[in-house]
Amino acid sequence: MEIPKELYYTQDHEWGSVEDGMMRVGITDYAQHELGDIVFVEFPEVGTVIAKGDPIGTVESVKAVSEDYAPVDGEIVEVNEALADTPELVNQDCYGSAWMVVLKISDPSQVDTLMDAQAYRAYVEAEAK
Repeated sequence: MEIPKELYYTQDHEWGSVEDGMMRVGITDYAQHELGDIVFVEFPEVGTVIAKGDPIGTVESVKAVSEDYAPVDGEIVEVNEALADTPELVNQDCYGSAWMVVLKISDPSQVDTLMDAQAYRAYVEAEAK
């Protein structure tokens, strides 16, 4: 299971990378593996203001439909349109080309509440037991 060190993680298995007050968000390798083959991805519109924990999209696989949640408060400034045509990218490159949305962070202190790679690995391993 891949868990990049430079990212932040949530208990709902989203990852976030922070740069210049923005957070790029996707689902983790663990999440895509648990879901199986992704067949559909849906997002809210650009400009939508969301609170931490609000849904920021839906991922549908052959096994299940899953909501993705905002790791922080923010405004959606970009969505990954490529996933509409090629949702399977989530299975192939969940930490790269298959990011889901970019949020303009409203409260930067919320980033400190997220897990680092080491904490996320421990969380996943405990959850798997």
